[in-house]
Amino acid sequence: MILTGTDPKVKVDDVAPENPHEVLRILTERAAAGSRPGARTDGYRVALAVEGGGMRGTISAGMALAVHEAGLLDSFDAVYGASAGAISGAWLLSGAPELLRGWADPVYARAMIRVGNPWRGRPIVDMHQLVEHVYVNVAPMDFATVLANPITLHPLATDVATGRATDLRPYLAAPADLRLALRASAALPLLAGPPVEFAGRRWFDAGLAESIPFRTALDQQATHVLVLRSRRAPAAVAVAVAAPSRGSHLVARTVLRRYPQPLRTAYLARAERLLADDLLLDAPHPAVLSVRPAADSPQVGRLAKDGPLLEAAFEAGRAAVHAALAAA
Repeated sequence: MILTGTDPKVKVDDVAPENPHEVLRILTERAAAGSRPGARTDGYRVALAVEGGGMRGTISAGMALAVHEAGLLDSFDAVYGASAGAISGAWLLSGAPELLRGWADPVYARAMIRVGNPWRGRPIVDMHQLVEHVYVNVAPMDFATVLANPITLHPLATDVATGRATDLRPYLAAPADLRLALRASAALPLLAGPPVEFAGRRWFDAGLAESIPFRTALDQQATHVLVLRSRRAPAAVAVAVAAPSRGSHLVARTVLRRYPQPLRTAYLARAERLLADDLLLDAPHPAVLSVRPAADSPQVGRLAKDGPLLEAAFEAGRAAVHAALAAA
């Protein structure tokens, strides 16, 4: 199933006015029946898609924890994550989802984000430090448990050669592979370092090609998707936002000039893709349910490190999912 911004299948009339949403109905029925991943009998394949966005991913991390708190995690068959969303997806499946709260701890943010890093030959956002040191020695993630979980994790990254979003799941054979995949999903030109070499290819942040990882889930035969958004709904949708900014053109001509043209093309099309995703996800559709933070939730920048801000953002994410479930 492939959805586009103008897909005729996406119609308001497709959704009956009564609640709950079809996605929530399936999730809650599975939970009530004790349905387990890998042993389904209902014929559905339900995916969780987690948006990233640097430290803005603190919001979708709070949403992911709320899914666990609501007892719905085992109702999913797969988790798709982009950038910070891939990391949150891994924590969710690690056997210790409560450690998602680490996103709101400024100690970890400051260990990863240092504006003086370029003077030491490191990127401002040091994903190697986060994944290979913090998640191994300080706040260990059980990578083996993530890989063994019957709910499959699908970290997305952008192929430098093609500029396309790619599911790295087929390349995950060992914990070291998963760590590389998480770093690849978040490697970002200028901010988060050079592309990560993995499985014979080079990878950049998933957000260059698919920042909201629901389309790949649908392409891979997910029948239903719950999307956890880290962005608040815009006050108004204007066609102008679909055009690349001057800054984007400058980055394409400078920072990305040595990379293949398909990557630069994908980068310049980000605003257009985001607009198409927003229009699609904000319209009623029986197969896809999108949860956004409330309009008055905190604004969190990609490089945010302020503890109270991160805690408020995390709780805003939790509240958004619990509110969506309560409304249903």
